[in-house]
This record gives sequence, structure tokens and C-alpha cells, in this order.
Amino acid sequence: MDDQTKARFEARAKIMKAMAHPSRLFILEELSRGEKCVCELTEMIGADTSTVSKHLSLLKNAGIVDTDKRGTQVYYRLVTPCVLNFFGCVETVLRGNMESQLRVLS
Repeated sequence: MDDQTKARFEARAKIMKAMAHPSRLFILEELSRGEKCVCELTEMIGADTSTVSKHLSLLKNAGIVDTDKRGTQVYYRLVTPCVLNFFGCVETVLRGNMESQLRVLS
């Protein structure tokens, strides 16, 4: 693998790693409905503010979300809604796995 190809796959992996947590997947789904402040996401997830902020920071560093500071509140929005297409692909894999397991039981 040449350096350019390796760099491309590393960049892809960074984005996938940023999404690879149940809370971050939840955040992405919520942001697909519109921007939210950290306080709203903290309440929805049921975690402390610092934990949610760390999740959001990872998503921001990957270029998936962006911020808008208004007074003392920071609002997050989804920059690349196309990442939600990945959810459909994951659901297809889950259905395929379930169907395979059901065939084994039959």
C-alpha cells in the first residue's frame, strides 16, 4: 500500500472511530433533527457534561459536527448529514446477521 492510499484509509478510520460509541451515535441522530446545546444533549444522554463534551469534541475534531457559541451556551450542529447514511448500512448488516442466525436455528 502506498503512502497516499494509507493516508486515505487512516482518514476514514479516524471518522469511523469518532462515531464508534453508542452515545456519539445517539448524538448524531439527535443532531440530525436540529442543533442542540451541550445541556440538552447531557440531559438526553443522562451523562455528566464533561463526558458529553468529550464525545462532542471527538466528533468536532473528525469534522462531523461544528459549534456556534451563543452567550454561555455552545450549540452543536451536524456538518455532514451524509454520515447518517452509514446507519442504514449498519441496519442492513444487522438484519443480515439476524436472518443468518434464524436460518441456523431452523
